[in-house]
Amino acid sequence: MQINILGAGSWGSALAIACSKVADVTIWSHQVEHAQFMCATRNNPNYLPAEIGFANNVSFSSDLDQCLSANLIIIATPLNAIRQVLRQIKTISAKIPDLLLVSKGFEAHTGLLPHQIIEQELPGFKRYGLLIGPSFAKEVAQGLPTAISLVAPELDFAVSWMEKLQDIPNFRIYAHDDVVGSEVGAAVKNVLAIAVGISDGLQLGYNARAALITRSLNELASLVLALGGKRETIYGLTGIGDLILTCTGDLSRNRTVGQELALGRSIEEIVKNLGHVAEGVSTAREIYLKAQILKIEMPIVASVYRIIYEHAEIKQEVFGLLSRQPKPEFLNA
Repeated sequence: MQINILGAGSWGSALAIACSKVADVTIWSHQVEHAQFMCATRNNPNYLPAEIGFANNVSFSSDLDQCLSANLIIIATPLNAIRQVLRQIKTISAKIPDLLLVSKGFEAHTGLLPHQIIEQELPGFKRYGLLIGPSFAKEVAQGLPTAISLVAPELDFAVSWMEKLQDIPNFRIYAHDDVVGSEVGAAVKNVLAIAVGISDGLQLGYNARAALITRSLNELASLVLALGGKRETIYGLTGIGDLILTCTGDLSRNRTVGQELALGRSIEEIVKNLGHVAEGVSTAREIYLKAQILKIEMPIVASVYRIIYEHAEIKQEVFGLLSRQPKPEFLNA
């Protein structure tokens, strides 16, 4: 079996290491020098610890044409590069292999989810899915136990690839078909993790963290249901599972953004120093606008949006959340 990974960042590298346990793998990088470096050193220290190396059955390329001959292609680029990659694929290849996406969020300026981008760029193409859930790339690369969802519009496709990948050690895959619910949960939790990071950075305590995560789940649920996702997905791996991990894990880039904001650093400085993508920063705007259009109350998301894009005073936003009009807990407050 041949599995090729498009994208040589932390997730692309981690998935290459995991998939190499059950298949031959090629990692594609759009930078020739990066592909050559990984080939020579057998690691990717800009994204994963240097001691984590690639197996001998992992190869590297900067030639996209060469990477399209595979049983499965995993697109592990940032969300806003997916459209361009799909256009390149359909230009090069008349027969498109099975695809899995791992990017999360809403596309900037269009507000589209990943599956909607595929539907626009590859009309009628159904052999695709998403591999998302509570997982840090570093821990996947280290082989630590992970449970993740393989979600596809056609359940048979999801089950088929779940079975083909089931022998990856410590990498438990669950298949289902709620694409919208999973994508929305995976996107929203990144913004909510920024809020929890702010709370932790201000040292507001564990009680505040628990309250924020619980009320964050309510906001996540509101958007999932409004966009057509299933209620049960909210309480699965791509809902509460991903939310808990991203809000509490020290490896969470989005939580780190919140902690740094609480220390008074500008968002521009934080993003520059982070060096890697923190999806919640760009996604905050898209989710805020979508909530406005759908007339959904998402006060935590709105506060994060104002802090990032309107430079609102953090302590004032915290006070605003704490002083909202009391409502019954279970009436979509």
